[in-house]
Amino acid sequence: MKSNSRTTKHDPQTAFTLVELLVVITIIGILIALLLPAVQAAREAARQLQCTNNLKQIGLAMLNHEEAHGYLPPGGWGCYWVGDADRGFDAKKQTGGWLYAILPYLEQQALFDLPADGNPDTITATQKAGGGILSKQPLTMMNCPSRRPATEYPYPLDSKWWPKNADHTNTIARGDYAANSGDLYIFPTNGPTTLEMGDNPNYWNNYPSLHLSRGVNHLHSAIKLNQITDGVSNTFLVGEKYMDPDHYFDGTFRGDNSTMYQGCDIDTCRWTLPEYGPPLQDQPGISNEYIFGSPHAGGCGFTFCDGSVHLISFTIDVEVYRCLGNRKDGMVIDGNAY
Repeated sequence: MKSNSRTTKHDPQTAFTLVELLVVITIIGILIALLLPAVQAAREAARQLQCTNNLKQIGLAMLNHEEAHGYLPPGGWGCYWVGDADRGFDAKKQTGGWLYAILPYLEQQALFDLPADGNPDTITATQKAGGGILSKQPLTMMNCPSRRPATEYPYPLDSKWWPKNADHTNTIARGDYAANSGDLYIFPTNGPTTLEMGDNPNYWNNYPSLHLSRGVNHLHSAIKLNQITDGVSNTFLVGEKYMDPDHYFDGTFRGDNSTMYQGCDIDTCRWTLPEYGPPLQDQPGISNEYIFGSPHAGGCGFTFCDGSVHLISFTIDVEVYRCLGNRKDGMVIDGNAY
């Protein structure tokens, strides 16, 4: 008699043991730890490349302005003013700063036209409405992606500091780039408070120290390339401005609390002051609203007056750095020095 019973064969055990699983997890963790810095470095390199491209486009627009009008974008009338489209490209009459002046060369003609009311000699409700809208319009190329996005940020100041030709808003657009105002801090006035005052040449003649500025952008400026006697390849045009990273977003850093469309001020212009040393990498708790600096580890980006972009080391010789901010000191700097 045959038996109907069957013999069942069992496969060898293939499941991971706890020890093997822990080994696999450990290996994965090690790989992630090894790869993460490389990924972060690649992302920062991409952000820095974008920042360099921003500087390149801004510099190109500034030089296109110079080619069209015979002088670099003006410094405008200071912190009490944003631009006025009806005042066009007359450097002495244009109230807005260098960024406002180059908007048409950044393909932003519509923003340039916002404050237009057809009347260059009167501040109307139409102009103020347009100026208020302009004041809070972000531009992607005006923000370093390693620092913050292009968006509206809170305006923390008392209304007495608000531009005279714009409606007050609770938010503003801020930029991360500043024009070169030279190696000597000259800021005798915040600018006129009325159109009549600013249109009167005697107002500006009361501040002869403005004419001592050795950079390429300052209050009421209209610098021509032939006034850059050190050579356009030896002089800063625009660069990254220093900021305390604790205040990237809240507007309480003194050199970053106003709209980027205003006339020359510490928000939109910086200096290569020798007493403050070379450009500084952004550091929490350190406030200096007069200097250039950046969030990048490798240095601070600058566009020169020939349109070239260079990364300037945080350890550059102070005298070399000072000279690069001075357009007419007679010092020709070898490119190997920076």
